[in-house]
Amino acid sequence: MAALFNERWARSLYLSGMGILVAVLIAIPLGIYQAARRNTLGDQAVTTVAFTTYAMPDFFLYLIAIQVFAISLPIFGFEASQSTSILAVIGDWRDMALPIFCIALLVLAGYSRYMRSSAMETLAQDYIKTARAKGLPERLVLFRHLLRNACLPMITLIGLSIPALLAGNLVAEFVFNYPGLGLLFYNSLSNEDYPVLIAYTLIAAVLTVLGDLLADIALTIADPRIRLS
Repeated sequence: MAALFNERWARSLYLSGMGILVAVLIAIPLGIYQAARRNTLGDQAVTTVAFTTYAMPDFFLYLIAIQVFAISLPIFGFEASQSTSILAVIGDWRDMALPIFCIALLVLAGYSRYMRSSAMETLAQDYIKTARAKGLPERLVLFRHLLRNACLPMITLIGLSIPALLAGNLVAEFVFNYPGLGLLFYNSLSNEDYPVLIAYTLIAAVLTVLGDLLADIALTIADPRIRLS
């Protein structure tokens, strides 16, 4: 059983990790844009897309993406990389781009909403009003005074996402036939392989606790006003 996990955990880490990374890199500027341009046409359009994606079943998005970008328009592969080497998986961008960006889109839908709410709350603070009253350019107000404080809730969200890194993304790995921990769990569930199922669940539980701990530690580093007793 240990051998099964050893040969698959790196692939699940890469898939989920890259999906979360892409989502965070897009969600932060997108949330700030929505907060700064709230109730405009652009904000409403992004909100509509985010709610639609958030409510969409994972497998439905994956199947649509495969149909459009792998079959109708053969830009990407319809199946994730089947290589046993993690370096080969990383280099196989054509087959890995579609599952990574599909996962990123699903994660982005929730992250962008949290970032928008946090940025709107930060914009209402007195130090933002003072910075604007001093005549600072809006770009400096947003990226020097708003960005760091508005990103604090994102640290907690990222910490809660840590279990997905190694526990795998079950639906994505099944649809794209990606040999990671998620597909291992699905096959074990079909075969009633209870030792693997218990080990998988235990890993998810440990990573959940670890994610909470790392999020708390990161918050104390990012915000000196928070102290752990």
